Formats: sequence, structure tokens, C-alpha cells
Amino acid sequence: MTRLLMLAALSLATSAQAAGAPPVFSVLQLTPETALAAAQAALAHCRAAGYQVAVAVVDRTGLVQVLLRDRFAGAHTVEVAPRKAWTAASFRVATAALATETQAGRPMSGLRHVPQVMAAGGGQVIEAAGSVIGAIGVSGAPGGEADDACALAGVRAVADAIELRD
Repeated sequence: MTRLLMLAALSLATSAQAAGAPPVFSVLQLTPETALAAAQAALAHCRAAGYQVAVAVVDRTGLVQVLLRDRFAGAHTVEVAPRKAWTAASFRVATAALATETQAGRPMSGLRHVPQVMAAGGGQVIEAAGSVIGAIGVSGAPGGEADDACALAGVRAVADAIELRD
């Protein structure tokens, strides 16, 4: 039986390579410095608007690279900001859009029950060359729209640095 399973696995691997699929692939990742720059810009935008927030930047897989919490940001923001960033990276969409699509009675409403999903405004994807390379989440401003404005300021702050040139 073991021999049969090994042969089946080898056959699948060989057929995948024969079909033209490369055996490895490359992905783009944010550097810690770029993630920090995005987080600092989002925090500065919120401060200028009078909001005390937490900001999280995650890599393309949703792992936290940077987490900043302003002096008076609520304790909950340290949990919520990374969840917003994780949700944006995982679903590859802004969390405000996901919030709309997952309302009760909508076909995707069940996604709100997935652990860690935070379907509320404030999470934005960070893209380069049409691919999601990370995400940013903000929590603590008065409402999802204000969190989104801060997150977008973070994305804009690094947009030129991550733009790929031929």
C-alpha cells in the first residue's frame, strides 16, 4: 500500500512538472523598514486628525511585521488592528468591502464566523505589480471610515517605494 501511495505521489509531481508548472515560485515581501514606514504614516495621519489608534502591518500571509499603539489608544486596538490587517491580506480585499459582503442574509455572511476575521473598515491591502504583498490595519479612530483613511495614508506613504519598475 505504501509503495502504491509513493508511486501515485511521484506520478502527480511528474505530471505537474510536465504540464509546464514551475517547481518553485517567487513572492514579493515588504521589508521591515517599509512596513514600519507605512505604519508610522498611518499613525501620523490619525494623530493629525486627533485619533489615538493602533496600526498593524502584516506580510502577504498575514503575519505581523509591525504593530504600533499610540499613547492613549484603547486596549482593544492592539487586538483589532492586526485582525483587520490579517483579514485584508487573507481575503485580498479592503475590510470595508468585506463588511458589506458579509452582512447577515448575504451569501458570504458565514465568513464572519471564521476565527480572526474582522469585517469592519480599517484594513487595506498593500499591492505591488498587481499582487498583494501585505496589508495594514488601523483601529481606534471613530468608525471604519476614519480607520480606513489612516490605513490608506499608510499605503500611499510607501506606494512609490514598492512600485516595481521594468
